[in-house]
Amino acid sequence: MTTTERLTADGPPGPTPPAGGRAPGPRPAGPGLPAAGTGTSSGAGGPAADGDTVAAVVRQWRTVYPGLDTGPMEVIGRINRCAALLQQAEDAPLSGAGLTRPEFDLLGALRRTGRELTPGELARETFSSGAAVTKRLKQLTGRGLVERRGDPRDRRMARVRLTDAGRDVVDGIMPAQLSYENAVLSGLGGPDLGELAALLGGLLVELEGRLDAVRA
Repeated sequence: MTTTERLTADGPPGPTPPAGGRAPGPRPAGPGLPAAGTGTSSGAGGPAADGDTVAAVVRQWRTVYPGLDTGPMEVIGRINRCAALLQQAEDAPLSGAGLTRPEFDLLGALRRTGRELTPGELARETFSSGAAVTKRLKQLTGRGLVERRGDPRDRRMARVRLTDAGRDVVDGIMPAQLSYENAVLSGLGGPDLGELAALLGGLLVELEGRLDAVRA
């Protein structure tokens, strides 16, 4: 999975920031998350921990509940805040091509798997609802980027594939998109970025494992 793919909201993205610039201004962080478990606060320290919007929320909760363990809030709150800011920023290469992030994720799923996919498979690949995938497929089919055909073994089943035009769109956008995302993350050095990716990967594996266990 590339950095262009993530769990996204179905709503429209926000305004486009300048390349390499800052995302739109902060919105209220909300009351935060309840503490999970016991232990002490992570107390990350440093400029980011002292000055970001989540730190302000944490300080307010500590005033209300002096004994509250804010460690989980400091992690989950910051992940949620970063996700919200990234989702506000419409990716410039995608906007130039007239595509939303969810639409490009759908095209990207077809391109990277290299095969036809059913709408249900596309929903799983792009972390989307079936209704959202149906809507996007209708839009992309109208633009000639994907095409649907009936499954010869099961006429109730539809299969979706990229057209030549759709493949050209993905291949043309992908390098520019990765360059854009690199600019967004330019404040992190290589080692820091690698460490962050590894930590988030470990968290994701744990959370996905718990969700699979609940579904079983």
